[in-house]
Amino acid sequence: MFKRVHSEVWIFDMEWVPDAVTGRRVYQLPDSLSDDDVIEVMYQRNGATPENPRPFLKTVLCRIVSISVLIRRVKAEGQVQLSIYSLPEKSDLEQPDEARLLQRFLHGLGHNRPQLVGFGSRGADLVILLQRALAHQLEATEFCRRPDKPWEGVDYFANATDWHIDLKEHFGAFGKGSIPSLHELASACGIPGKLDVEGSGVLDLWQAGKLADIVAYNECDTVTTYLVWLRAVHLAGFISFEQMQAEQAQLQAMLEHRMQQGAAHFAKFLETWHRYQGNTATT
Repeated sequence: MFKRVHSEVWIFDMEWVPDAVTGRRVYQLPDSLSDDDVIEVMYQRNGATPENPRPFLKTVLCRIVSISVLIRRVKAEGQVQLSIYSLPEKSDLEQPDEARLLQRFLHGLGHNRPQLVGFGSRGADLVILLQRALAHQLEATEFCRRPDKPWEGVDYFANATDWHIDLKEHFGAFGKGSIPSLHELASACGIPGKLDVEGSGVLDLWQAGKLADIVAYNECDTVTTYLVWLRAVHLAGFISFEQMQAEQAQLQAMLEHRMQQGAAHFAKFLETWHRYQGNTATT
């Protein structure tokens, strides 16, 4: 289990889709092929079958289309402040720019130096983040800077520190039977997991030009990750049961406020969460 909960924690999640530009180069496909056709070839080259038409693609063959962060700050007087921030913002939905999205996220990380929390993030999210930053020739000096010794400063890349916590590593083990998905672990906790969209459906939304729906899906996954993390924080004794309940109530109020501002996707999340709380003895 992790050793500390920092005063600023960023619980994050990303969504990505196959990158036709990279696929065209890797498989030396002609420019005459459409992006959708290139993506189909990418799946075929990676073992697509009628039963599994969209097999896992290496992260290096993909591009990031959305990043969502739930920011938890503890003020000097001990008050917890929660907020959700997602990229791309509404003004960028019509003309998504991956390089701009990555640069803004990496700059925020380097400037604020928060404790990072994800699910499967060490082996996937952090990896694709670096790969795509490399592809776009970005500079992220503060994010990449590492101390001479792990205990002397912020280090998002060392396994021995708690600056980057991967919940999947803490609550899973080697062996297929011991590795939970976020949906499975959240469901066991009475927390909403996947609702209307599965991860494999993100590509369909992307090809249909429904980037706003991808961001909405991304935000719900981020909230799910936060609630699982909150359980872990309570399990480790960093907060009491009453504090956990108070923070859950604070989250609910924030989501309801976001719904009033037009974030309709949180309605089903809250409805499902309420139903689970009514039907699950452990919540």
